[in-house]
Amino acid sequence: GYSVDDINTILQKKSGLLGIFEKTNDMRDVIAADKAGDERGQLALNMWAHRVKKYIGAYYASLDRVDAVIFTGGIGENSPYVRERILKGLDHMGLILDKSLNDKTIGDDGVISKNGSPVTIAVIPTNEEFQIASDAFRIVK
Repeated sequence: GYSVDDINTILQKKSGLLGIFEKTNDMRDVIAADKAGDERGQLALNMWAHRVKKYIGAYYASLDRVDAVIFTGGIGENSPYVRERILKGLDHMGLILDKSLNDKTIGDDGVISKNGSPVTIAVIPTNEEFQIASDAFRIVK
């Protein structure tokens, strides 16, 4: 009984974190709920982190070698809590997190893997304004 537009709205706007958490899709609120023991917040964060972990594993399996895993964007740059959740259990793949470095790397670039880790784990902030300006310059030129 749904229209195509209704289905599109459900899939694009009301699924994912919002569909599981049911309150918001803002990761900051999901993290706060997870830390507070909220069952839906925990489920949403666990599912989200699991999905990212699956992508890391899939790329790891399909590449000849992995030199680095980079966290970027709002969540990747600013949430040591989520980065730790994603990387938990990936030591066997050479992704060895240094908790101290991870905890102090917020909104800045830095290596967060343990010294000697076979795979470098780093945080690199995005620079969207620079990319837009570079693309615009290239197109105009």
